[in-house]
Amino acid sequence: MAVLVTGGAGYIGSHTVAALLEKGERVVILDNLVQGHREAVTGGTLCRGDLLDEAFLDRVFAEHDIEGVVHFAASSLVGESMRDPGKYYRNNVGGTLNLLEAMRRAGVDRLVFSSTAAVYGEPERVPIREEDRTEPANVYGETKLAMEKMIRWYGAVHGIRYMSLRYFNAAGAHESGRIGEDHRPETHLIPLVLQVALGKRERIDVFGDDYATEDGTCIRDYIHVSDLADAHILALEHLRRGGESGVYNLGAGKGYSVYEVIAAAREVTGHPIPAAVRPRRPGDPAVLVASPDKAKAELGWTPKRSDLRRMIASAWEWHRRHPDGYGE
Repeated sequence: MAVLVTGGAGYIGSHTVAALLEKGERVVILDNLVQGHREAVTGGTLCRGDLLDEAFLDRVFAEHDIEGVVHFAASSLVGESMRDPGKYYRNNVGGTLNLLEAMRRAGVDRLVFSSTAAVYGEPERVPIREEDRTEPANVYGETKLAMEKMIRWYGAVHGIRYMSLRYFNAAGAHESGRIGEDHRPETHLIPLVLQVALGKRERIDVFGDDYATEDGTCIRDYIHVSDLADAHILALEHLRRGGESGVYNLGAGKGYSVYEVIAAAREVTGHPIPAAVRPRRPGDPAVLVASPDKAKAELGWTPKRSDLRRMIASAWEWHRRHPDGYGE
């Protein structure tokens, strides 16, 4: 039997596919390659198509012996979601509805869902726990929360068991150096900082240095992408054992400021990496740090690679080898 990974040619999806393959799993990847990259798929069977195509979805389930789904496929740019909310409701909520219906028709009842810390919005406390208030500050987070709720109701009504994994800031690259992070456009801090070291940007923009933090810049919880991949596999194994559905934060439980990330990147790359302060961006909380205690206690998950320097070093190794990303 096979594991279906939607969005398996994307950043976190491709690392999870690689981890599944390393464990000897049979993997089917569903991706429309709009944001993903064919070169990021290290094995398995790639089915190119869209979650909005119901007939295509039914063929994938009919032609492959699917026993569980890991669902990454989604539009994920916060800024774009605030300019084009319809795209995000159509792709994210509509695509997930189609997937759930296809699973129901095929009799597949295990789903690991890639959610996000964006469902919380401005946190009421730090570190953030799973039971905390969910009031997204942008359309992207709102659609992910809607997807979570829809999945929960499909669980209650149709018996689909699920694990919703809310993760914080993914970083780093696979230890083999074969796959890494290549978004178009790039919006994540670490690859943007490394683009300066590669000579592709003149400087890194720091959006606000007047927050109520030690150095005035925003603090985020960074988690190595391969640690995230491990958590998805543990979540799938939990469902295979008959475990109950649940919602889990995935983070290192420690935050780093923008200036701390830049300083670590300067050490790793040996490049001065000039920085310029810009006005704050609307909707950026000062501090976002997870409590990963529930995932550690119930799934046996422990981040092993999420030291800041180690994450940046692995990302730097990939970006040095692939200065133009996957190059399509």
